[in-house]
Amino acid sequence: MMKVYGAEICVDCRNFKAIQKNRGFEVEYIDMTENTKNMREFLAIRDNDPIFDEVKQRNGIGIPLFVREDGQKTFDLNEALSWINQPEVEDHEIVEKIMACSIYGCK
Repeated sequence: MMKVYGAEICVDCRNFKAIQKNRGFEVEYIDMTENTKNMREFLAIRDNDPIFDEVKQRNGIGIPLFVREDGQKTFDLNEALSWINQPEVEDHEIVEKIMACSIYGCK
């Protein structure tokens, strides 16, 4: 089963969860802010996986992070959906359309 690391404070994570609920597919969703175990699990990946190099250079967090059963990782929602035989996201499925934010403000 695909794992998804996210947090309720993340608009992209909330959009993913809305799509998941609407479509009715299953994933293992890990809210990294729910407890220290989840945070440590996410940080162990973030601190050691080169997929996060560019994210860290932009001062990003790197969520939602999608992890396929074989360990492949992506930040791309449509790529992750293809792993579980789901079609690409359509515009009307995005329930929250706000700008991406970082510690430097919103763009």
